[in-house]
Amino acid sequence: MKTTVRFISIVVILFTFACTDVVEVEVQDGPIRLVVEASLDWEKGTPGNVQSIRLRTSTPFFDSNSTTDVVGASVTVTNDSNNEEFVFEDQNNGAYLTTSFEPVLGQSYTLQIEYNGEIFRATETMTPVTEITNVFQDRIEGFDDEELEVHVVFTDPIEEGNNYLFRFERRGDLLPDLEVAEDEFINGNEIDWWYEIEEDEDQNILPFMPGDVVDIELYGISRDYYDYIKILISQLGGVGLFEATPVAVRGNCINETNPENYAFGYFRLTEVDKATYTFIED
Repeated sequence: MKTTVRFISIVVILFTFACTDVVEVEVQDGPIRLVVEASLDWEKGTPGNVQSIRLRTSTPFFDSNSTTDVVGASVTVTNDSNNEEFVFEDQNNGAYLTTSFEPVLGQSYTLQIEYNGEIFRATETMTPVTEITNVFQDRIEGFDDEELEVHVVFTDPIEEGNNYLFRFERRGDLLPDLEVAEDEFINGNEIDWWYEIEEDEDQNILPFMPGDVVDIELYGISRDYYDYIKILISQLGGVGLFEATPVAVRGNCINETNPENYAFGYFRLTEVDKATYTFIED
């Protein structure tokens, strides 16, 4: 019996070493595309005249080269009612800046980018947002009634079709969390929106604790942008059975010179209300 066991052990060891060959898999690279980060956000109580747009190019998944900034492009935003044009000056680092933008709620604007002999355009409307009326903490609404959550209170306007983007970022965390909402079932009501962080020991993520500071941003967004960002959020979150199937998500930037060479990203215009909350002992 001992001899048989030793023989089997030797076979297992040899089989293990025989399976250590490196298998090289060739990954097909997609075309390099223009990536547009054009979020013109007008914070309540500010002029909103300083705005920036960032341009870069996409890279292959395994490419470690992080220098993809686009310089030398021509970037303008035009008010579609009076044709007033706002030029975004090249900062030679991928950013394009203007200090003279004039935001008008409900106004349509058109973005135009000229890059590599091609013209990209996108049209969007500056969308208003309601005011945050209260922020407080509690432990009763979240998935874990022993953990702290932050509550954001606002009143949805009576007009139907309002869509919202929430951005929560605890100071010290690497990335913010994004959530979206629509007013289909809450139209015209006072809304109490809560947010908590679930503990994840594997990812070293801790729930809210007294002393934590969270920055909150509430955006009013168009329906088209709501549909776009909802898909992106679903692909960022979820694991296992709840993981979304990855899909290529196109934004609203159309290549009018060569439609097949479409861009990634989105041109959005939003009003935003901001708040900061510090958790206390309760």
